[in-house]
Amino acid sequence: MRSLTILLADDHQVVRSGLRTLLEADLGAQIVGEAADGLEAVQLVERLQPDILIIDLMMPGLTGLEVARRVRQRARQISIIVLSMHAAESYVREALRAGATGYVLKESPAAEVVQAVRAAADGRRFLSPALSERLIDAYIQQSSTTTDDPYDLLTDREREVLYLAALGQTGPEIAERLVLSVRTVENYRAGVLRKLDLHNQTDLVRYAIKRGIIALDG
Repeated sequence: MRSLTILLADDHQVVRSGLRTLLEADLGAQIVGEAADGLEAVQLVERLQPDILIIDLMMPGLTGLEVARRVRQRARQISIIVLSMHAAESYVREALRAGATGYVLKESPAAEVVQAVRAAADGRRFLSPALSERLIDAYIQQSSTTTDDPYDLLTDREREVLYLAALGQTGPEIAERLVLSVRTVENYRAGVLRKLDLHNQTDLVRYAIKRGIIALDG
């Protein structure tokens, strides 16, 4: 039986090193790559096609939630485990909605990461015991009854602009970051507001916090 292949994505090298040591020792897993930001994580998933992606919720570049959404669209067979310091149910629900199969609190014992990986390998979901197991059932029930999500209408570029704008970056700053013209950035931002039925910067930030695109405490 071949070893599980895992990609680690966390902006702290010490966390990645700890996870590598743990998973190699306890599971005999093969760590095929490491990413320090969200964009790099998406690129490495596409190139390396690991069995499992373990990713921090709040990554620079793209959040763990946005990475999960993109990975789920392009590589549906990959299991995604989100690591997070946030125990709020809103974050857990959004992670599940984004396609995560596991959600592990960073304050949890290391054994929970191993349990989450084993569950993912078996095709099962895993939540840290400190979180309500009812969230999974509630999510599944909600998924079968809800209508299309306007967020799904956004393009990748619009989601990038939404994320950066919610962080408070200006049009020129976003343009420089994404190597676009300021006019193009403003067009993308207008598209975001229109598709999500938002009206101003305050609405945009509130939406981003509610969806877990950015953290309330940064």
